[in-house]
Amino acid sequence: MKEHLGKLLTIKSLVTLGATAIFAVLSVRGRLSAQEFLTVYTVIVSFYFGTQFEKSGGNKA
Repeated sequence: MKEHLGKLLTIKSLVTLGATAIFAVLSVRGRLSAQEFLTVYTVIVSFYFGTQFEKSGGNKA
């Protein structure tokens, strides 16, 4: 359990979660359109999971 929590609290994960929260709040408050939110969120999540995939060795086939 502590190992999973430690992995969650890496800088990359914190930045991803923080940016997601900020853009979600901006979207809910109407300061960011749904399209802008979707674009930014897609980039953030793609970067996060892309680096996780690369870190794990990528496609070994």
